[in-house]
Amino acid sequence: MTNAPKAPNARKTRIRVALVAAAAAAAATVTVGVSAATPEKAAPAKPSKQQIAALFDTWNTALQTGDAEKVADLYAPDAVLLPTLSPEIRTDRAGIVDYMEHFLENKPRGVKVETVINVLDGDSAIDTGLYDFHVTDPETGEKKTVKARYTYEYEKRNGQWKIVNHHSSALPAAG
Repeated sequence: MTNAPKAPNARKTRIRVALVAAAAAAAATVTVGVSAATPEKAAPAKPSKQQIAALFDTWNTALQTGDAEKVADLYAPDAVLLPTLSPEIRTDRAGIVDYMEHFLENKPRGVKVETVINVLDGDSAIDTGLYDFHVTDPETGEKKTVKARYTYEYEKRNGQWKIVNHHSSALPAAG
């Protein structure tokens, strides 16, 4: 008869376990139902390739001002610049401004020759291709054209498109 008192307690334990399991299942069902009924935030609409191409025009126009700060404003604070005319990788605003101050002395004007734009999503895109940079030597006044290849990676941050990665390098000779 030592088992008799345990039977009601064992039954109560089984009932409690069943109630807890039922409550957990009900909570999970409600959570799933609420998740399914709550609309997710819609992804931003993808920009057109023309909109992304216009970002280069904005950058090129900023070059024409001769203001390194204005050009640097187009870059994200954590942007990386691998410039054409410097061996130094620029990884912050101060470095980008420094490069632009020297670059702008050459009165650069870029002209795209070939471009491939890949819109990744509503907040990011890549513009890559070839461009010619028309520059003027500040000491001699000699004008020349630097043929280069480029990649601009853009991200939309706080509603504004910013350059997050910019690589430009002299176009190697064919062959």
